[in-house]
Amino acid sequence: MADTLQRFLRAKVQSITFRAGRLSRLTPQDVGIRPRDVPYAPSAAHFAAANVRLGEIDRDVRRALSRLNGGLHDAPSPDEVLERNALLEREIDRARRAYGLFFDVFSQRGTRFAPALAACDAIAVDCFQAVRQAAPGLLHGPMLKPLTYLEHGFSPATFRRGVLLSRLLGERNPFPLIRVPYERVEAPWGMGVILHEIGHNLQADLGIWQETQVALQRRVLHATGNPWLTRLWGRWHKEIFADLIACLLGGPASVHSMKDFLAYPSSRVLTFHPLSAHPTPFLRVFIQAEMLRRMGFQRRACDTRDNWDRLYRARLPSARIPRLLLSTAARLIPHVVDEIAFQPRRGLAQRALVDVVPFWHSDQERIDRAAESLARGHIPPGLPPRHVVSASREALERRLASPERISRTVLNHLVKLGTRSARTPGVGVTLAA
Repeated sequence: MADTLQRFLRAKVQSITFRAGRLSRLTPQDVGIRPRDVPYAPSAAHFAAANVRLGEIDRDVRRALSRLNGGLHDAPSPDEVLERNALLEREIDRARRAYGLFFDVFSQRGTRFAPALAACDAIAVDCFQAVRQAAPGLLHGPMLKPLTYLEHGFSPATFRRGVLLSRLLGERNPFPLIRVPYERVEAPWGMGVILHEIGHNLQADLGIWQETQVALQRRVLHATGNPWLTRLWGRWHKEIFADLIACLLGGPASVHSMKDFLAYPSSRVLTFHPLSAHPTPFLRVFIQAEMLRRMGFQRRACDTRDNWDRLYRARLPSARIPRLLLSTAARLIPHVVDEIAFQPRRGLAQRALVDVVPFWHSDQERIDRAAESLARGHIPPGLPPRHVVSASREALERRLASPERISRTVLNHLVKLGTRSARTPGVGVTLAA
């Protein structure tokens, strides 16, 4: 009986020894990147960053494996073998999760969605470059650009650089990841929502999360004297920041994209979730309308407010939103927008967000002209990718071209821009892409 148990334990150790260390490195070939996929593929620096993380985990796997195999010479009890085996299994699980995440993200660049994902990457790079150009020195040193990937989830999302991922059992994310639902990635007129996700990454990389929250809470408390409202608006600071910086990155069209994303039956829009990080959708669009007004787009701001009022105002008496929140919103929203976007921040070297990501009326004029060019199947040279997204929204709403033509023209243009940037000395180094 004892011999049978020993054979079983030896086989178990042999099995896990075989599995240990098999997930320590990824190459383009491993994830199925073919020569024709290279223009859309993650950069060598992204593979290197992934392999650094996998290598760190693999060292822990090797240490646990050494303890397991080394202890076998000491005639350990079956319980000791199982305990050491479980410690090794834990490290292998870390490797499996990290390898699986990187494999899933990288391997999508060998699918039909690869050009659209590369187009999203070009938009993300452009947003970071906009900050570098307007405020040199705020983003320190080279950094890996965000990578876009697809999931079946309902809405876009992001995982910031350095954040601890539960999917990775607490491992740090080495570069920003932006998640896009499958059917959205080829619809550029909806990518104003992607600008929002990039905004989260910019806020994190600029290092102004805490400063923004504290300043907003102080402003709300001073305006209302109400601790509950102070906590609530403070909890919403990240999502409001991302909405407002999206306005600056993309102009009025980004608000149209967000309004499209948020427009649902009143039972959803007029619902309040007390612990949500997102402002209730009904107020969220009014916040963006106020941002448009402060940016100097009064007519667009009025249209946005009027649309939202016509959709939901009549249903307000039955809204599941606290009365105090509704009754104070009109007075508080200008304070919130002013504090987040127009007040100098220490983390921004005493500049305001509107100084770091400027958007001018001349930018909107170029976007309008580009929307008309889209009807003829081309985009004017020199238009930043983030503004190409806005032009596609303007073209869609003004029915200047079919959705199919807009998608094809915009994605082809952005892919060419991204490929050209990757070959341009200095551009890749700036974002380490």
